[in-house]
Amino acid sequence: MPTPFNQSVIDEFRANGGKVGGPFEDGDLLLLTTTGARSGKQHTTPLGYVRDDGLLLVTGSNLGGPRHPDWYHNVLAHPTVTVELGTDTFEAVAVPAEGERRDRLFERIVAADPGYGEYRTRTDRILPVVVLERPAHEADIPEDAADFADKMLQVHLWLRGQLRHVREETDAYFAALGEHRERRGSDAPPAPGLGLQIRQHCLAFCDALEFHHSGEDAHLFPTMAGHHPELRDTFDRLTEEHRSVARIQGELAALLADVGGADPERFRAELTRMSQELTAHLDYEEEALLPILAELPWPPGPPA
Repeated sequence: MPTPFNQSVIDEFRANGGKVGGPFEDGDLLLLTTTGARSGKQHTTPLGYVRDDGLLLVTGSNLGGPRHPDWYHNVLAHPTVTVELGTDTFEAVAVPAEGERRDRLFERIVAADPGYGEYRTRTDRILPVVVLERPAHEADIPEDAADFADKMLQVHLWLRGQLRHVREETDAYFAALGEHRERRGSDAPPAPGLGLQIRQHCLAFCDALEFHHSGEDAHLFPTMAGHHPELRDTFDRLTEEHRSVARIQGELAALLADVGGADPERFRAELTRMSQELTAHLDYEEEALLPILAELPWPPGPPA
């Protein structure tokens, strides 16, 4: 639960289209809703932010305290967050910046709000800088859905785009690794593990995939099977494919449980397996179900 002070800021923010008074008056403020790392519950936190060349930056300052704030631990466990910015609400992926990039962005934050420089002097820890990224491929996804088929395609486009993004980042990592080995003649990677950027995007993809498949197994498939018993074998196959994909998803999640410590070669192999199996699954699901789902309006109406 938010503190009473934070809750009052949240209430004022939402009641006034993102405008608040008191110590935050005239400041740049957003609301960040995260999923608890341990509880799995939703938590909303008011945070100051800075824009830099289109990037939306927040800082885990915790007022210069000795520990990272709870919201930062939450985004490491569940990178998909909800951002309220003025009257706009959207989902984003929270990606902590690393190394030189983190240092450069933090100096940009201090230049915009010198208070963060003061927080830095109060603690020995490195204050995290987190970039709130809206998925780049969202522009390719239609905003409106006329029927269930359109809605399924929206979700599938998001999953395909996020998976493609993770693979592109992984390929870039291995290209950099190859160049490093050519120059140094060393087997050491240019940085430990895979990096937080790949990790966060992959975990966000896995969370969305699990939510989508769980919803289909619990609701969509049983409902459709009741009206289309002739498709029983189809639903059995789709459910089994969900299990196969979930096993790969579990392998990826286990690899990424150690922040920055995933084995890059093994991760790449599991990601390739995920791409092959999930693409084949989505292709089959669309071929089998879209003609039927196109007959059902979205959003669904009240029961007849």
